[in-house]
Amino acid sequence: MKRNMGTLDRILRLVLVVLIAIMYFTDAITGTWALILLVISGILLITSLLGVCPLYVPFGISTRKKS
Repeated sequence: MKRNMGTLDRILRLVLVVLIAIMYFTDAITGTWALILLVISGILLITSLLGVCPLYVPFGISTRKKS
């Protein structure tokens, strides 16, 4: 797949992943909400590392700079 995420988008996603992980491991979030947020952070981590967001594709969104 063609990359459609810019650097700022990827960095913001990684920051969210780190924040959710910190909240989980310090027991600031627990229970079902913690598990839901962990799944979401896993998705954010994968999309950030790959540079591709599948939800952007159908809408033609790209946060990458045009070359």
